Amino acid sequence: MVYRHGILYTMSGHKQHKLNWLQHHLPEGLVADAAWFERQGYSRGLRQKYVANRWLNQVARGVYRRPSGSLDACGEQDRLRWQHVVISLQTLLERPFIVGGRTALELQGFAHYLAPAGPREIHLYGVGSLPRWLLNLELDSKFVFHNGSKLFKRGTYAQGGEAYSGEVPAEQATGVVQGSLIRQLWGHRDWPLIMSSPERAILELLDGVPQRETFHQADMLMEGLRNLSPRRLQQLLPDCRNVKVKRLFFWFAERHNHAWLNKLDRSGVDFGRGKRLLVRGGKLDRRYNITVPENLDGDL
Repeated sequence: MVYRHGILYTMSGHKQHKLNWLQHHLPEGLVADAAWFERQGYSRGLRQKYVANRWLNQVARGVYRRPSGSLDACGEQDRLRWQHVVISLQTLLERPFIVGGRTALELQGFAHYLAPAGPREIHLYGVGSLPRWLLNLELDSKFVFHNGSKLFKRGTYAQGGEAYSGEVPAEQATGVVQGSLIRQLWGHRDWPLIMSSPERAILELLDGVPQRETFHQADMLMEGLRNLSPRRLQQLLPDCRNVKVKRLFFWFAERHNHAWLNKLDRSGVDFGRGKRLLVRGGKLDRRYNITVPENLDGDL
């Protein structure tokens, strides 16, 4: 027997207390790694016992998930999806990664028709590195990590997603340009999924042109972004470190003559110096000193 917080526990009562605590603090469907369990006082042996009794599922080495009681559209137990993993990182594990770039645009209805063939790529932005165990999960998607601090001066952070409402307030997303992150509810439990706003996501996507994203794909996306917020852009563009991204952004915006373009003040945007060779054999746009495809409207 043992006393804790003035309460007398038998060994069986203590174990039941820990199981009850886990049921209240590890939501069904979300995942937690061994480090999280150790911080909460759950030894490897106890975790193995929970797995043996089917109170936990081991989804990778050192990574566990409480079985979900919900069923998917096929009537089978809800399988592990990439959203479960990212929401776990943002909330339960408090790891500073957000959904950005193409993935954020897709989730907000801008890029579904541009989805490339093959396994879906989930673009995450943050600082540090992704946990290695993410590579061992059985998912139908592949995580692609980007260092947010290389693209924006104030980096990319997202913690405590359960506290976010609508636009993520600056005080709850330390170091992030105000209004550049939004919350989207996901799943039957309405979990918060933190992602880049369209204004931030398009800058993240342009960082991948032409290596990961083609000019044609970026052009089609920019054509549909008719309602971007000048207020958000006015904060993001001066904060952007990448000269190529800023030049491409204005080049595409002028090509489609978006109304919000005239509301932007370029005086605080650093466009750098010198030419940027982006397409071999392309033409030089002398205003922004970038080489672009000779005929963007043709087959690329």
